[in-house]
Amino acid sequence: MNYAAIGLDRSRDTALYLQLCDALVAAIDSGELSPGERLPSERDLAAQLEVSRTTVINAYDELRARGLVRGQVGRGTFVDARPDHTDAPFAWRGKVSLGALRTLDPTVGWITNAASEGYPLGPVITFAAALPAVDTFPIEKLQTALVEVLERYSLRVLAPSPTAGQPELRSAGAQHVGARPEQVLVVAGATQGIDLVARCLLDPGDTVIMDRPGYLGALHIFRASGTSIIGWDIERADLDELEDLIVRYRPKLLYTNPTFQNPTGRVLRRSVRQDLLELANRYRLPILEDEPYRELGFDGPGRRPAPPPTLFSLDRNALVIHIHTFSKTLAGGLRIGLVAAAEEIIDQLKLFKQRSDVTSPGIEQFLVARMLSGSFFNQHIQRLRGEHQLRATCMLDALEEHVPPGLLALEPATGGMYLWLTLRNRLDSRELLRRAEAEGVVFVPGDAFYADGSGKHQFRLCYSAVPPAAIDEGIAKLGSLLST
Repeated sequence: MNYAAIGLDRSRDTALYLQLCDALVAAIDSGELSPGERLPSERDLAAQLEVSRTTVINAYDELRARGLVRGQVGRGTFVDARPDHTDAPFAWRGKVSLGALRTLDPTVGWITNAASEGYPLGPVITFAAALPAVDTFPIEKLQTALVEVLERYSLRVLAPSPTAGQPELRSAGAQHVGARPEQVLVVAGATQGIDLVARCLLDPGDTVIMDRPGYLGALHIFRASGTSIIGWDIERADLDELEDLIVRYRPKLLYTNPTFQNPTGRVLRRSVRQDLLELANRYRLPILEDEPYRELGFDGPGRRPAPPPTLFSLDRNALVIHIHTFSKTLAGGLRIGLVAAAEEIIDQLKLFKQRSDVTSPGIEQFLVARMLSGSFFNQHIQRLRGEHQLRATCMLDALEEHVPPGLLALEPATGGMYLWLTLRNRLDSRELLRRAEAEGVVFVPGDAFYADGSGKHQFRLCYSAVPPAAIDEGIAKLGSLLST
């Protein structure tokens, strides 16, 4: 911006600092000054405009009050936000703390929004949304279960739930994950469980080792906690590498998604799990095990739907905190999950949960408990696995048909929800996403799954939420983009 061209009129009744403020506001609003751009120092701008330094200081103070700029000690004054075109006297974004801005990432919200707009609910073909095949859900059985819950529990479903969760769900959930009821805490999905563990165990400056690439929601949570994130290559799953990382960085926590991993779809073998537990025990390292997909294995030659045992079930030293969610197996809108661990850490997590979520939704808890107690859940999972396998096969066939050979590298899915792809033509996956969005197709670019910004030539496709016809249509559009 040419600051010297700002015209200040001393003959006007408006004070000079307000004239300067208005000129800078107009420049910010028009985009001439962009968020993150550094403004001249008060002394330099005063010299350019031939006004007193006090005039510039007062103008900058007014801009700060409006949330448009932010002063950083020792660095200067920076444009922080554009004006909000609302009745508020300031830009709300400019009032957000610097610490929060450094850790905020819109990717998760973007994926959720894409899910709500995606086929069959909307016109977008979304390979981004990590959702089960909700269009196959047995709504009639859900209605029956809901009536039974209301008849059996009456007004209890409307009363506040205990912070740890309704006893019925803690009991049914404990049986489901292989724990005792007192070892189970009910949470609003896996993300809340990860957040509670991070707030309970981690201090700013601590180190977390996690899958690389890994679940982007966990990345955001650990980053927001002020921890240093070190990646362990989950595709190679080399325990010698992991031990080197443990010795070098002395982590406070290890996070892993060992079954049909997000985003790669990899499954850690039983022997690797046992060795991993021995390694963690040797270094007294807690493990946060995130297991949302383990019930979604495919049938096939040499394969069984049942994956290796959970780390939690193999653990003999109370090192593992196990997280399970029903949003990947029942429905994305049922935000019910479980944390299973030693009673001592469950008691601490419950105290942290009370700070922001004293009680969890009641009706959903009774409903999920009812689904787990009878044949509903097992029958539903068997049907869901078959549908997901059909859709995974459809996506692989569509990729083979519509994408020219040699452009993509991938491994077929054996369960879960995802295909993890690498672009061999070195095309940036975010550029591919930009072009795909214009065609009504979305997916998640690879760099969202790395703490260090790697993965620019990788991307994740979720097949489970999209019916076969839409899968073929969406892959055909991607294939056309990759061919040009």
